[in-house]
Amino acid sequence: MADREEIESILATERYGSQETWRYLVRKDGHLQRKRHAVHGGLAGNSISSVFKSVFLPQGYPESVSEDYLQYQLWDTVQAFSSSLSGTLATQASLKGVGVGNQEATVAAATITWLLRDGTGMLGRILFAWLKGSKLDSEAKKWRLFADILNDVAMFIEIAAPYFPPFFTLIICIAGIFKSIVGVAGGATRAALTVHQARRNNMADISAKDGSQETLVNLAGLLVSLALIPLVTENPVLTFILFFLFTLLHLFANYKAVRSVVMDTLNEARLSIVLHHYIRHGQVLHPAEANQREPVFLSFRRSVHVKFGVRLSDIIHGPEELQLALKNNSKPYLIGIKKGAVCVCLGSDASVRDELMAACQALCLSAVLSTASQDAWKLVSQSHQMNDKMFPTFLTELEKAKWQIDRTLLDRDEWRVEWTKKTN
Repeated sequence: MADREEIESILATERYGSQETWRYLVRKDGHLQRKRHAVHGGLAGNSISSVFKSVFLPQGYPESVSEDYLQYQLWDTVQAFSSSLSGTLATQASLKGVGVGNQEATVAAATITWLLRDGTGMLGRILFAWLKGSKLDSEAKKWRLFADILNDVAMFIEIAAPYFPPFFTLIICIAGIFKSIVGVAGGATRAALTVHQARRNNMADISAKDGSQETLVNLAGLLVSLALIPLVTENPVLTFILFFLFTLLHLFANYKAVRSVVMDTLNEARLSIVLHHYIRHGQVLHPAEANQREPVFLSFRRSVHVKFGVRLSDIIHGPEELQLALKNNSKPYLIGIKKGAVCVCLGSDASVRDELMAACQALCLSAVLSTASQDAWKLVSQSHQMNDKMFPTFLTELEKAKWQIDRTLLDRDEWRVEWTKKTN
């Protein structure tokens, strides 16, 4: 009460994100006093939790990250902890397989096995990055989950390898290839998710704090592993039981983690979901709604392929087909149907808006292509007219629903073409 009576007025207030709020108070004696102000029923910045936040969460949290950040990180922590324990069991099995504890084993043989595993893993890493590197941005959630499933498969192979001595080196090399793929896919998709989570161009800070979180989790896993190893060393049944339980937890946590991600950038899957819902119901789904409907498991079977950024020869095979492709079409892209696939050829001046428009038209064509019996070029011509009427309104609704339309995550090739316009 005495302090309140001595205060003349509040000169200013300042805050540190949403974590700390301070007031500059002018006392009756003329002195300036800086005092922490209660936030949400407690004193901010003066507790163990605030220190924990500053160490393990990005600066400016939660305003500096996406809304799904905390939920994703919590599930990511659970999966990292279970993966750490499974990794301990796999490492123990690998060491046993190369001869640790076996007096008949030689250092040279163990070294050769380890080098072969690392060598095949390096080759697998290069090959996978070459074949699938461009897919990791557009389908980050799918490849993230795929990487974790493959990691569990690799660890199971490592645990089982010692029980097949004649094929141990071959099995351990296969596991090495799988783990190298996991390293590429997991690291690349984590970077893509970091881009999504960063709201203040703070990708480096988010990545650094994610590393701190992972280190803390691995430290906790190490402590648990120290108690776990003596129990499973000579007990293969317990080893497989624990690995099975840890794997179930790992897969469940990973599924929940990728499901919690709400990306507001359109890839082919999310655009297809939003577009078809709009055509049926006249309403654009918000990012959270579309992300819940987006499949998170890789599909290796597709009834109709949509290919973006293809070569001109993938669409037309002569001047007459170019004129058919230009019918009712004044846009900087061409669309054709070849070999059961909808192909989009982008012009050199095609903008992001044009790419989005072309993707919408291609997805509409792919939806009716499996049931359509009419001429393919006639179908393309009709789709141009339909898209001209629908797309401007659809684009406006996308903006209202808080979708990003200044960039996309469409999986496209890099071919760009300039063609001769139709002459009358």
